[in-house]
Amino acid sequence: MSKFWSPFVKDLVPYVPGEQPKLSKLVKLNTNENPYGPSPKAVAAMQAEVNDNLRLYPDPNSDRLKQAVADYYGVQTSQVFVGNGSDEVLAHAFHGLFQHGAPLLFPDISYSFYPVYCGLYGIEYQQVALDEQFQIRVEDYARPNAGIIFPNPNAPTGCLLPLDAVERLLQGSPDSVVLVDEAYIDFGGQTAIALVDKYPNLLVTQTLSKSRSLAGLRVGIAVGHPDLIEALERIKNSFNSYPLDRIAIAGAAAAFEDRDYFEKTCQQVIDSREAVVAGLQGLGFEVLPSAANFVFARHPGKDAAELAGGLREQGVIVRHFKQQRIAQFLRITIGTPEQNQALLDALRGL
Repeated sequence: MSKFWSPFVKDLVPYVPGEQPKLSKLVKLNTNENPYGPSPKAVAAMQAEVNDNLRLYPDPNSDRLKQAVADYYGVQTSQVFVGNGSDEVLAHAFHGLFQHGAPLLFPDISYSFYPVYCGLYGIEYQQVALDEQFQIRVEDYARPNAGIIFPNPNAPTGCLLPLDAVERLLQGSPDSVVLVDEAYIDFGGQTAIALVDKYPNLLVTQTLSKSRSLAGLRVGIAVGHPDLIEALERIKNSFNSYPLDRIAIAGAAAAFEDRDYFEKTCQQVIDSREAVVAGLQGLGFEVLPSAANFVFARHPGKDAAELAGGLREQGVIVRHFKQQRIAQFLRITIGTPEQNQALLDALRGL
């Protein structure tokens, strides 16, 4: 603590990202990165952008990327917002859409950045318990609120809320923003972007870090009613007018344009996920139904922390959470077939 801090800084509890170990030859299955590289067309687009034009500022509106997103989802560019990773997009949404004097609602087991944002922006919140199967109960959100936010599929559970249930949730809170955080939607769900023209209170966020293999580029998007997008733009232009550089805009736009590569690699991850689930179940694990690029699993006879430690000793890193309800679960990212086999072999030895 320093005497130079603003008073509120000492009470902040920052988000702790997944470990990024510096050791080589690790089977790294702890941060939900895509095992396959980005689209070659995206790489080529980024390489082409490394030229003398880097002396010039990028387009502050990122029009090329917004158009690529709009074309992909069949919406208008006025319905698209882009930012420096979906975390920045979410931060702007918290700042601009959820400060209304009532509690923000989100699941008790969910993305751990949500309470951090609430602390940063002084937002009251209530965590709504998942059911015994770790599923969202739509009826539990039919209460006064200043907004609702949840990942779909949820993180870290991987469980999916079907689109008809998302719509029922929207219908239950017509006077507040419902934000569906779709970081993992491309691995087995149906995007709620299909509903944005019907519900002016719906905002959908996505990231290019997972299904489009660009975690190192930091690009996130939001799609919703133009009025919601305008609020995000006002926040962005009061914070950082140039959140995306020339390389990011070029690479992200090309990634949306290369549908064939995107669909092929998503299917490879889905196929591998099903193989991992079968392998884990064969070792006695209970695995929650996942629509993400990871699985959430526990073993009835083995302590999760001890399993995580034993795997680390064999060069395999997974994510273990200490939160009470999920302390016996491991979150395991889906890797290449070779990485997945190394995981199963290590677990078999344990």
